[in-house]
Amino acid sequence: MSLFEAIILGIIQGLTEFLPVSSSGHIEIGSYFLHVQSSDNLLFSIIVHAATALSTIVVFRQTIWEIIRDLFKLQWNESTQFASKIVLSMIPVGVVGVLFEDKIEALFGGNIVFVACMLLITGILLTITYYTKDQDNKVTFTKAIIIGIAQTIAILPGISRSGTTIATALYLGVEKNKATRFSFLMVLPPILGAALLKTLEFAKAPEIASGNISGLTLAAGFIASFIAGLLACQWMIAIVRRGKLIYFAIYCFIIASAVLIAQLF
Repeated sequence: MSLFEAIILGIIQGLTEFLPVSSSGHIEIGSYFLHVQSSDNLLFSIIVHAATALSTIVVFRQTIWEIIRDLFKLQWNESTQFASKIVLSMIPVGVVGVLFEDKIEALFGGNIVFVACMLLITGILLTITYYTKDQDNKVTFTKAIIIGIAQTIAILPGISRSGTTIATALYLGVEKNKATRFSFLMVLPPILGAALLKTLEFAKAPEIASGNISGLTLAAGFIASFIAGLLACQWMIAIVRRGKLIYFAIYCFIIASAVLIAQLF
């Protein structure tokens, strides 16, 4: 992987982790057209996922600090309830991720036709939100588990994690700001958990998993992903507030169609 490729893929990861267009799908498409070797992907994936996790922490640092502070009060307060809902939402994706993620990657990894089809589904999910009435409800425990189940679908490359969770929350009547905050914070533990699992996998055979990627290239990918993630996270909060997800639905349809046409010819 070259320095240029690392920067491009880092930007793709940072932007698409938060924008509802599927980071895994775009990484698959980007890797395919840049001809990035699979041996480079594991270590690089760890680095860019850590970068996007850090950007989430930076954007929501005040909220995260308030939750941690209130947890130490050992009271059943709003922060404790919110944290409990986050944990509850993590259970479905944790189970599916541990049991099936490797099988899914083996079946669909590198299959950009499948990725394009899943991007079409993401576009449909986002389109439906355009016709969903604005409501002012909170995330309940029942809604948290439903949103968590929806998140498991995003294991498929091309299905947007943020798009699916935010769309599901909006379908359930959750207020836009609450839906966005819950969506971004609920994916933080799975992102960190996935990075940890990949790190353990890397530790078993570092000489194989690292390929020929250099430290400078990894640093470039990390910085690109972190900066792009910061911008995309804040941008996405404003986009959901204004109800403009339909534009990303159109984008998904265009990219998916372009990939399918490219594969035909």
